[in-house]
Amino acid sequence: MMKNKWRVLLFCLLSLLFIGCDRVTKDLAKDHLMNHEPITYLHNTVILEYVENTGAALSLGDSLPKPVSFWLLSVLPLLFLVVLFVYAIRKVDTLSDSKLLAFAMIFAGGLGNIIDRIAFDRHVTDFMNVGIGSLRTGIFNVADMCVTAGVIVLLFAYWERKPKEEVGGQRSEV
Repeated sequence: MMKNKWRVLLFCLLSLLFIGCDRVTKDLAKDHLMNHEPITYLHNTVILEYVENTGAALSLGDSLPKPVSFWLLSVLPLLFLVVLFVYAIRKVDTLSDSKLLAFAMIFAGGLGNIIDRIAFDRHVTDFMNVGIGSLRTGIFNVADMCVTAGVIVLLFAYWERKPKEEVGGQRSEV
């Protein structure tokens, strides 16, 4: 029981850490990139450029009417995140460390962007773009990185080899 409390605390602290990193980097982007020319590194491999996105990934849905956008891009994702949070907390004793980390990253990243949508009238601060030549990502932020990394960690966690179990007195792969 005590171990579960520590794991819940770890989940919450990780979530706050990721949300904090997202907030700090978005504030830095506003302070140092807004109304400035893009900054490039490694021969344009990394470009830092301030953009306010009112849509989802790659600006999908940015032309939706405000009420529709609010429900589709704020309320529904927030409901999903509440369900994810409740699931992670209720299953904290059975989740592997990697799944717990993945859920914290997804939760924090999603919440980071929802905070922007609600606090800044649908405008999410994006500022990073990576790629080579014309092969580039969309412009994204730390919250997007958290969600993406969380999903990747979750996929790997589900692909982990299951532990060996006793079957008829012999150990076998399950």
